[in-house]
Amino acid sequence: MARVKRIGVLTGGGDCPGLNPAIRAVVMRSVAYGYEVLGIHDGWAGMIRGDTEPLNLENVREIISQGGTVLGTSRTNPLKSEEDKKKVIENFSRLGVDALIAIGGDDTLGVAGKLAREGLPTVGIPKTMDNDVPETDYCIGFDTAVSVAVDALERLKDTARSHHRIMVLEVMGREAGWVALYTGIAGGADWTLIPEVPADLEEMAQNLLSKRQKGRLFGTVVVSEAVHLEGALKEEETGEIDEFGHGRLGARGVGQLVAQEIEKRTGIPAKHAVIGHIQRGGSPVLRDRYYPTRFGISAVDLVHSGEFGKMVALKGEEIEIVEMEKVVGRVKTVPPELYQLAKLLFQ
Repeated sequence: MARVKRIGVLTGGGDCPGLNPAIRAVVMRSVAYGYEVLGIHDGWAGMIRGDTEPLNLENVREIISQGGTVLGTSRTNPLKSEEDKKKVIENFSRLGVDALIAIGGDDTLGVAGKLAREGLPTVGIPKTMDNDVPETDYCIGFDTAVSVAVDALERLKDTARSHHRIMVLEVMGREAGWVALYTGIAGGADWTLIPEVPADLEEMAQNLLSKRQKGRLFGTVVVSEAVHLEGALKEEETGEIDEFGHGRLGARGVGQLVAQEIEKRTGIPAKHAVIGHIQRGGSPVLRDRYYPTRFGISAVDLVHSGEFGKMVALKGEEIEIVEMEKVVGRVKTVPPELYQLAKLLFQ
């Protein structure tokens, strides 16, 4: 392998807390090796445009507590057209990038993996508040997103108690129910609906009604935005499709439908709230500072050893290395048995 002199780093897909700690760690590890670092603006869009900025210790030292990404991000798919793909390949050479670290979810990592197969030196870091990247126990952004959702649920519980009603909280998560499940467990929800398990609205309604009859005059329900319900818009019907073919799940109206069904089936007043992009913002919590830092260091170590087409991952408390081929096109979903354990808490 030719000697590495300059590393590029980008953040793609949705923003979330924890990206800046990862960027910071990439720079710090690179400086220790004597590498230059180019920050690529706005994800793969920046690689198409050749839009970059030099990163050094001074401009990343204090970003560990900042949410979002100082590099900007986008959902641009550079493989959607041959022209854009050609520009990315040309910019590798023009910018003098000897290796590229891509921080993102399935779509961003999928692009990095395909480019690696064509001989471009890429390394991946898993990022998504949905926590749905396979082969890793943790993805950047998940812990903070759930912490924000739990706080929202507890606030809704206060108003539910005051008005003797059911409050339904709709959370993000795409086709995986990790955010909803963890929010429901940690926030003490009375019921949780996730896309991996068919929604039994009657069972949920009877559970809430039974509690009401026993004197519990309020309740909370957490629902994932991707839960399949009759009357909800399909993903392709939301009117917004990104370059990777994903629709806007938040526009499906699942939370509102669940609240309506609760009121219809039980007679208990029910309201809904959608946390939406509030989940993506704010300063990262502990795990979204500590593990992104370790990920960033390990990603640069992969570059240093010439191991490309690979992704850093967390297994237990240890950093492991996996082939990006194992990640592309797959989604890590909640096992049904884990949901059954969670149902023990719906009493």
